[in-house]
Amino acid sequence: MRDIAVVGFAQTPCVRETDGTTNGVEMLVPIFHEVLGGLGLTKADIGFWCSGSSDYLAGRAFSFVSAVDAIGAFPPIAESHVEMDAAWALYEAWVKLLCGEVDTALVYGFGKSSAGQLRRVLAMQLDPYLVTPLWPDTLGLAGIQARMGIEAGLWDERSMAAVAARSRAAALSNPLAQLSGTVSADELLDLPYVAEPLRRHDCAPITDGAATIVLAAGDRARELCERPAWITGFEHRTDSPSFGTRDLTTSPSAVAAGKAAGADGVEVAELHAPFTHQEILLRQALGLGDDVGVNPSGGVLAGNPMFSAGLARIGEAARRVHDGTASKVLGHATSGPLLQQNLVCVMEGRE
Repeated sequence: MRDIAVVGFAQTPCVRETDGTTNGVEMLVPIFHEVLGGLGLTKADIGFWCSGSSDYLAGRAFSFVSAVDAIGAFPPIAESHVEMDAAWALYEAWVKLLCGEVDTALVYGFGKSSAGQLRRVLAMQLDPYLVTPLWPDTLGLAGIQARMGIEAGLWDERSMAAVAARSRAAALSNPLAQLSGTVSADELLDLPYVAEPLRRHDCAPITDGAATIVLAAGDRARELCERPAWITGFEHRTDSPSFGTRDLTTSPSAVAAGKAAGADGVEVAELHAPFTHQEILLRQALGLGDDVGVNPSGGVLAGNPMFSAGLARIGEAARRVHDGTASKVLGHATSGPLLQQNLVCVMEGRE
C-alpha cells in the first residue's frame, strides 16, 4: 500500500448565514486559493477532485455540478462527488491514490444550511415510508437519544453542559469558530430547554461554510509538507436506519470503525458530534480516555457547516500533526440520523 498523507487544509469561517448562492462557489474559491497557494500548487497539479454536498440542502438537482465552477473551465479535471459529508469524498480520493492512478487529490465540501429549514431538510434522510412523512424534528430525535442515555446512567445534564462549556472555551483560540466564550456548566443549566433534556448549547448551531483538504502520496507528500499527516487507518461503517432495531445509547458502527482504523493511542481526537451527549457517546465508543484531547478546535458545537464539518474534523486533527503538537491523531465524521454512519481517519507524524 502507498503512503498517503494530508498535506493541506483550509476552511471558511463558520457563520450563521452567508449571502452566497447554495452551489457554494463563493465559499469555495477563496479556500481553493488558500490551500493551493499555501502548497505552491496550481489547479493543473491536482490529479483528482472529489466533493461532498447535498442537493436536498441546496434545494436543486445536481447542485454539485454548479460548484465545479469554482475550479474553473480549464484545464480539464477528473472529478467525482458523494451525496454526504465530504469526509466520505476524502475516503474515495484516498482509495484513488492507493490504486496509484494519481499522486495528488483535492477534496472539498460545502453547505448553506441557512437557505431553508434544516430540521425539515434532515427529515428527508429518514425512512421514506414510515418516518419521513411524520416530519420528525431533528432536535426531538436527539432529545430522545439523550434521554435514553440519561436513564441508562451513561451521562447526565451536567456532563452534557460541561461538554458545551469546554467547547466554547476551546473555540476562543479558533478564529473561524461561530460560537465561543467562557461560561460555566452551572450557567448553562439555568437556560431553558429546546427539546428536553436538550438546551440550545447542547445542539450544534446552524452554519454556512466549506472546507478543503489536499492529499498526496509518497515523495510528493514529503515535497509539499514539512511534516505530513500520514494516514495509517481509514474506515467507515454504518448501522441500521431503523431506530427500532438500534440501541441509541451506543454506536456499533463507531466502535467497529475505530477498531479497524487503529484508534488506540491517539493523543488528539476531533469528533463530529452535533449534540453534547453524542460527544460523550463517541468517546465511549472509540475508547478515548481522559488523556486524549477532544475537539481542541471547539468541534461542531462551535460551528457546524453541513457536509463539510466531518471533513473539517479530519483537517483540524491533521493540523496538530503538521504543527508538531501531536504525533497520532484521529478525525471522525458522522452522517445520517443519530450517528447512523461513522468514519474514522487516524493520522501520524513521522520524523
